[in-house]
Amino acid sequence: MLPSLERSFTVFKLWEAPDEGAFVAAHAPSIRGLVGNTVVGASASLIDALPHLEIVSSFSVGLDKIDLPRCRQRGIAVTYTPDVLTDCTADTALSLMLACLRRIPAADRFVRQRLWPVEKNFIHTTKASGKRVGIVGLGRIGMAIAKRVEAFGCPIAYQGRSAKSGIPYSYYSTATELAANSDVLMIACPLTEGTKGSINREVLDALGPSGFLINIARGPIVDEAELVKALVEGRIGGAGLDVFENEPQVPQELTSLDNVVLTPHVGSLTWETRRAMADLVVSNLEAYFAGKPLLTPV
Repeated sequence: MLPSLERSFTVFKLWEAPDEGAFVAAHAPSIRGLVGNTVVGASASLIDALPHLEIVSSFSVGLDKIDLPRCRQRGIAVTYTPDVLTDCTADTALSLMLACLRRIPAADRFVRQRLWPVEKNFIHTTKASGKRVGIVGLGRIGMAIAKRVEAFGCPIAYQGRSAKSGIPYSYYSTATELAANSDVLMIACPLTEGTKGSINREVLDALGPSGFLINIARGPIVDEAELVKALVEGRIGGAGLDVFENEPQVPQELTSLDNVVLTPHVGSLTWETRRAMADLVVSNLEAYFAGKPLLTPV
């Protein structure tokens, strides 16, 4: 993305600055656009330090790193990268589901560690086809997940702020109710003040000892301490996690459990998707400064 940005704009590389505050203060008069991502976005303090900021173009579909109220207050345009990462993120959710239920990483280690000739048989695993799949957040990614697991003959239900018209899946008004009626609980909702910590002990206990949790959304949506307890105590069957509460730090307990599959926030990390995301970030900036309609405004 950087070469494309540099072809059209003067780029100030904040990530290279040893002193972020001094760097921002020195270049603030010249900065009219800001590119953020899932790690560094546009906080209120950064927005306030940039008096000429006009647009924030986020290299992400999540908006939890951008202070949207402050942007609205200042009249700052915000764009993001929906749709282009939907397929790969949904693919990751399905991959984690299959890896968890069939214990694929543990089976791989079983072979690599030469345990097969010694122990003869690997442990029995859980069938994936036909499992009841509950999706928290039936947006673009949630719908893409639903289409994929539907092909496995999985009954689908979902939870969100309200029921969606024209959707053939069962709706539950709370995550607890959804979990109680699911074998696999997929987290695909945005991180907001309302969803932060919403997958708590009550939800996990409703999912139960034969249930699996898959999270490809944002780590803080799940109460990570309660998730660790539930896994260690066997109160849920397993988990597939692409996101964590304090990335890149992952609780030590999770790394020692064979019924947990861990990936380092790679839901959309494919060459094809990241190129498309980068193109969209740059195209939104070019459209804005050319006085044209934004491609993907928030």
